[in-house]
Amino acid sequence: MAVGKIIKREVDAIQPGEADAYLWDTDLAGFGVKITPAGRKIFLVQYRLGGRAGKVRRVTIGQHGSPWTVDAARKEAQIILGDVAKGIDVASVRKATERKVAEAPTVADLAERFLTEHAEAKRKASTASEYRRLFDTVILPALGRSKVAEVSRQDVARLHHDRRSTPYLANRILAVLSKLFNLAEAWGYRPDGSNPCRHVEKFPERKRERFLSADELSALGEALAAYEGSPYVVGAVKLLIFTGARLSEVLGMRWEWVDLARGDVRLSDSKTGAKTLHLPPQAIAVLEGLPRVEGNPHVIVGAVAGNSLVNLEKPWRAIRDIATIRLWWTAGDEAVRAVLDRLVSDASHRPTAEECRAAAAKAGINLSGVGLEGVRLHDLRHAFASVGASSGMGLPIIGKLLGHSQAQTTARYAHLAADPVKAAAALIAAQIEDAMKVE
Repeated sequence: MAVGKIIKREVDAIQPGEADAYLWDTDLAGFGVKITPAGRKIFLVQYRLGGRAGKVRRVTIGQHGSPWTVDAARKEAQIILGDVAKGIDVASVRKATERKVAEAPTVADLAERFLTEHAEAKRKASTASEYRRLFDTVILPALGRSKVAEVSRQDVARLHHDRRSTPYLANRILAVLSKLFNLAEAWGYRPDGSNPCRHVEKFPERKRERFLSADELSALGEALAAYEGSPYVVGAVKLLIFTGARLSEVLGMRWEWVDLARGDVRLSDSKTGAKTLHLPPQAIAVLEGLPRVEGNPHVIVGAVAGNSLVNLEKPWRAIRDIATIRLWWTAGDEAVRAVLDRLVSDASHRPTAEECRAAAAKAGINLSGVGLEGVRLHDLRHAFASVGASSGMGLPIIGKLLGHSQAQTTARYAHLAADPVKAAAALIAAQIEDAMKVE
């Protein structure tokens, strides 16, 4: 153990040994610096409570460097020793604080309570499932280990900003986080009025509506016929096209809800509440052609026993690529067709649209402007409605078919422009079927 005035020059000059060494300050009793064999230099305070009979305690200030310069560490030591002089056991207080922080709930803990006590108990199953998906894929990877009380507005703003390329998703994440931290306040995890989502502005959302042309529907029909994957994938896409249903409604459909004789599906958990989905003959034919699996109540059967298909994104991209390549071949000139034919014949697998685009680019051909590459599954719902509006059907009928709870939701189709609802559904689906027929 060495003693001397602790100044920067002295601290910098100390060389590490084989064991921890200490330099104690001659001006401020109890202030010291520990030098480890690895060369780390750590400022600390040593004191006794209760006189010579008391136990020696040490409090770490921090490692030499920024922010703990010699002067900053000396000032901190003076504060600590001042508290000790008042009878405060600073080491015990700090350990208790650290223990409390360690035991404090994390965002992952809060999320589980949110899902169990709020989402699953008070929201529809589909909503709770979407909440869990957002937590698992976005929120928890970013904030899951953070203590609830320590999440700042900057943390939320950063997560929101990182999703700026998808404004709708970014804003949904912000909304879920806002509700999460409102409940954190109600449950006593944060002070009232401390929600870190306050003053984080939402991104502007531009409504994106894509309607399919007759040529695109024809190419899609050919793609579905050529698709070599699960028949349940093809069935799901056709049900989306022929009924205008939401993706969640099709994937969550159970046979017990389906009445083929009556021509409808009684959905108990649609986005807008209980809903009757009317089945035109084309949709009935799709359902009749889907194999039923014993022990599985779902119409669209997934790979996991007893479960439904949960995600169509990957197979939809494959189907969309087939349709896009078909459109490129149909709309292109001889040079385009030659490139595509050569790629298809040379490839050991069905080429993707991206591979075709790259091959065309090497030949100096730009394939942009045609295809279904940007078409989402939800756009099939728009296609259903747009065909109805273009055929002169009234918006109330279209709204009824789509299950809209508010008239203004259906009003988006007014620019495209009273029989029983089933007849309207049959007429729309028949026109789509005609466009999709493969010669």
